[in-house]
Amino acid sequence: MTKVELVEAVTKELTKKRNLSKAAVNDVVDSLFSNLGRTIKKETRFSYPGFGTWTVRKRKARAGRNPKTGEAIAIKASKTVGFRPAPSLKKAL
Repeated sequence: MTKVELVEAVTKELTKKRNLSKAAVNDVVDSLFSNLGRTIKKETRFSYPGFGTWTVRKRKARAGRNPKTGEAIAIKASKTVGFRPAPSLKKAL
């Protein structure tokens, strides 16, 4: 699902309850993901009950290979975001 598809789906669902425009829903979606990103960065964790938890995960430095040349390269330690689904979501899959 793309952002456009998400905005359309939310707009369609909320039109039944409230009269919201696509622009308003787009602003809400942008704000939601902006806040989610800031929270993960600041607190290293964001949890939404019944859906799952996003956490910052640390990757260790490691050796790798350049796929084009086969040359050995050093890959620096980094951070990434991991997602762990809630049991109810996992069961629904």
